[in-house]
Amino acid sequence: MQIAVGSGNPVKRDATVRVFPESTVAAELVPSGVAEQPTGHAETRTGAENRARACLDAGAYDLGVGIEGGVARFEGREDPFLVMWAAVTDGDRWGRGTGPSLRLPGRVSERIAAGEELGPVMDDVLGTTDVAKKQGAAGAFTGGKLSRTDALESAVVAAAAPFLCELY
Repeated sequence: MQIAVGSGNPVKRDATVRVFPESTVAAELVPSGVAEQPTGHAETRTGAENRARACLDAGAYDLGVGIEGGVARFEGREDPFLVMWAAVTDGDRWGRGTGPSLRLPGRVSERIAAGEELGPVMDDVLGTTDVAKKQGAAGAFTGGKLSRTDALESAVVAAAAPFLCELY
């Protein structure tokens, strides 16, 4: 099967390869159509859906995969969380799923609320570069127990469920 993931980020490609190890997975640089730092579940999910759809338009692929990370709140909670949404489509059927949600630490949360993007904030806080292409915020927030690839893999496998199981 030929699959495209809508990102040039190697972590997102690796997460998709883990879910579809028997397939050829290509990276397609496609726009999310949402803000650079999506806020809220709806915007984050829309970014994943837009990327999945754009992948199918970018080449002869059987499936398009979109992955989007954002910051969102849960009903009844004031604290913002790192959230991950994925979408998988063959052009007719859709699957959507989420990965783990991790509460943002106070000093990170304050900077996001002030309009900064999570990746650069994490690079600054950790004294690194390109954390989003490595352990990610998920890895930092869990002391390395959950890598960004692991977290995104769970979102992709949840979204891929309709393509992995005959019950759908």
